Amino acid sequence: MLATRGLTWRIGEVAIVDSVYLDLAPGEFLGVIGPNGAGKTSLFNLITGLRRPTEGRILLDGADVTELPPHRRARLGLGRTFQASSVFGSLTVRENVRLAVQAHRGGSMKLWRRAAADREVAAAADAALDRVGLAHRGTALAGTLAHGEKRKLEIALLLAGEPRVMLLDEPMAGVSAEDVPELVSVIRSLTGDSGRSVLMVEHHMDVILELADRIAVMHHGALLACDTPDTVMANATVQEAYLGESL
Repeated sequence: MLATRGLTWRIGEVAIVDSVYLDLAPGEFLGVIGPNGAGKTSLFNLITGLRRPTEGRILLDGADVTELPPHRRARLGLGRTFQASSVFGSLTVRENVRLAVQAHRGGSMKLWRRAAADREVAAAADAALDRVGLAHRGTALAGTLAHGEKRKLEIALLLAGEPRVMLLDEPMAGVSAEDVPELVSVIRSLTGDSGRSVLMVEHHMDVILELADRIAVMHHGALLACDTPDTVMANATVQEAYLGESL
């Protein structure tokens, strides 16, 4: 569903991302770990088009999207969240998701439109909110949500775009310990029988081990290993380069 081929990004002589070959299968959940500065977020920026690679290619469902801008990649089914929460705080939770649905489907971006034109958009927005457990918070201002709820809203915004591949950049960052299990449950549901693929950067190893089919380990911009969780955890090189640093 998603592949990188020799993906590289250099600043001067320094390789921030160094010749990364990565494959994400349909319906797969692939976790990405590594110490701070390993190049994880930079890899996401290259995949989504926020940065242009120095070398290499990015393939989405077999199509080369390396030269496409971010919005074109999004139209082709590539969605992403960021480390920092980003919602329209002065709009309600439901209005945030309605705008995301309208942006994906095209047409007017006005919040208030004819009832007939709104029905499908409203239904899609409500379905996304129900999917992440925020249906009961639809009328609340997004700015009043707790941090964990904002993370759920960001996932609902992503679902509104009907992505085939979802990139989640540290979704647990800043989330209170009591909210983590519910957010993990929401994220686990993203793949299921939908065929949707998930690539997630996360520092919480317990979350990665619980969710991921495979784990990719980055170190100094390069891909150190990519295998099943048990195999990666038993890899002596990984333990020395990353796990040993984080323990």
